[in-house]
Amino acid sequence: MTTTFSAPVLIVGAGPVGLCLALDLAGRGINSIIAERYPAGANDTVRCNHVSSRTMETFRRLGFADEVRAVGLPDDYPNDVVVRTRATGRELTRIPIPCRRDRFTVTDVPDGWWPTPEPPHRVNQLFFEPILFERAQANPHIKILNDLDVQHVTQDGEEVDAQATDLKTGQQVRLSGQFLIGCDGGASNIRRQIEAKLEGDAVIQQVQSTYFRAPELLKSIPTDRAWMSYLYIGERAGNLVAINGRETWLLHNYLLPGEPDFASVDRDKCLRALLGVDESFEYEVLRQEDWTGRRLVADRFRQDRVFICGDSAHIWVPYAGYGMNTGIADAMNLSWLLAAHLNGWGTESILDAYEAERWPITDQVSRFAMNHAQKAISERINIPLEIDDDGPEGEALRAKIGKDSYELHVQQFACAGLNYGYFYPASPLIAYDGGAAPSYTINEYTPSTVPGCRTPHLWLPGGQSLYDQLGPEYTLLRFDRDIDVAPLVQAASAANVPLAVLDVNVTELPEPYLHKLLLNRPDNHVAWRGDALPDRPEELIDLIRGAASPEQQKAHQSMAATAK
Repeated sequence: MTTTFSAPVLIVGAGPVGLCLALDLAGRGINSIIAERYPAGANDTVRCNHVSSRTMETFRRLGFADEVRAVGLPDDYPNDVVVRTRATGRELTRIPIPCRRDRFTVTDVPDGWWPTPEPPHRVNQLFFEPILFERAQANPHIKILNDLDVQHVTQDGEEVDAQATDLKTGQQVRLSGQFLIGCDGGASNIRRQIEAKLEGDAVIQQVQSTYFRAPELLKSIPTDRAWMSYLYIGERAGNLVAINGRETWLLHNYLLPGEPDFASVDRDKCLRALLGVDESFEYEVLRQEDWTGRRLVADRFRQDRVFICGDSAHIWVPYAGYGMNTGIADAMNLSWLLAAHLNGWGTESILDAYEAERWPITDQVSRFAMNHAQKAISERINIPLEIDDDGPEGEALRAKIGKDSYELHVQQFACAGLNYGYFYPASPLIAYDGGAAPSYTINEYTPSTVPGCRTPHLWLPGGQSLYDQLGPEYTLLRFDRDIDVAPLVQAASAANVPLAVLDVNVTELPEPYLHKLLLNRPDNHVAWRGDALPDRPEELIDLIRGAASPEQQKAHQSMAATAK
């Protein structure tokens, strides 16, 4: 006997990406089913230790940013990043990052200024993923099916069918929907089902990682507490992450050239060397989290009604949680497009924007992560053995390595460019005007209203965040109340496109805004800008809902080419 479940959207994978996708769809009135092969609450991975600012914005919009920010390290535990000769050794440099208590008040540090109401949060996945799961489980628009292994997917012009097995009972289960999204991780079966191929660099580095409990370690560290510690002991390098701020830790041991695999390396010996402790030191291994750093991006993110998001679509070196955070950005891009179509105001063509927008950005961000990883690898394999020597030569060496390390690593921990600098240069839904988007780096971001860029954040009179005042779908920002926007509102209404108008009460245009009107997309990217409405507002509405004619598409792509 086969049990059948149906919903407009089927999601395979109940990790942070799949859960955020379902929650955002639910907020837009779309029902979904999440199929997860593991039991509820079984995920005890400590892979991701950083929720980016952009992801915290997503959590704020979904209504639980404060709940996520309340978990993790103790309130007063510094989120600093340090470089030490060993965990219990000398400190070479420190990148100050505010603790949770001071997150919104300390701004005179590299990570203290963020153009958003939601700066990053250093917290392990162990603590925040259950919040997402509980929210999804309680949402009437979402059905979670744990212990369900999705094995085969078929589709036609109307729907997607997934054949699955209940791993507890062995019973066959059929899932039926209009669309299916694979959020099932790096070994994604859904990626294989649509015959998407991973391309790039298969091995950048190998890391033997150990999640362990050591109640005595914190008191053995001679300098102030830190969230993350790079450990350079000369013959080997590692990275120590504080998990609960008391007794649990994650240690990354970077394998050396010539070390062929994880099993061939003495885990205990390396752990003790990196911590700087002897055989009397007691600890308990909780989990082995060994991983291989890669830079792989699928050659496509979609086959008709089946899409892939997150690690299903891209795998790279897990610095600063780039993989999970970029995956959630994928999901937020796809969610509003799916909802627009399923709610009847977006054409089927609106879905073409997902791959057109996300693939180039994903490829670019993966290269940022890889380039940073290669610089970090080069740094740590060239550490002289004399790094821990006493005397002036040792001190001079530590000072130089500390300075170089600070300049390298501060980029990934104050990465405003990676969060906000990227833009969509070739989208079928954006009205380009010839403006050139600013360049950006991993840590450098220049706010801009060029179509395709992130809508720059503003603090409104009264201290409110602009983002909190935006509508759930399209919002027209008007900086001059004398401009009659009724024709655009009427054109949107005629096409059933949800459009809110937000009057921003300012005496002059705030930087970096250059125009009196700006059309903000549901994902907070700029769709259009101008000082007056276009002569044919219905054509702009057709463009943003995926209904533009080929001629209109060609004209806008021509402007996009000018902007590159």
